Amino acid sequence: MSDVRHVLVLPDRDAAEEAAAELADRFGVAEEPQLVRDALAGEDDAEDAQWLVVVEDPDRRLDAAALDAFAEEYEGWLEAP
Repeated sequence: MSDVRHVLVLPDRDAAEEAAAELADRFGVAEEPQLVRDALAGEDDAEDAQWLVVVEDPDRRLDAAALDAFAEEYEGWLEAP
């Protein structure tokens, strides 16, 4: 059985950093989430970049609906697997 990876899509770096910090407190995420800048296709401007927060979930204990609601608090969403 492979590990589960959740990807939160957030509008900017500040939101991504805040969400990543909050994940440990709210969901007990042990491993530091990975932040990834995701430039929109065809866009060179950094202002048009979304940020991804990648959360490893090897024990499959995180609830996707709860993560989606959490991402919405930061004007983002949980990417469908």
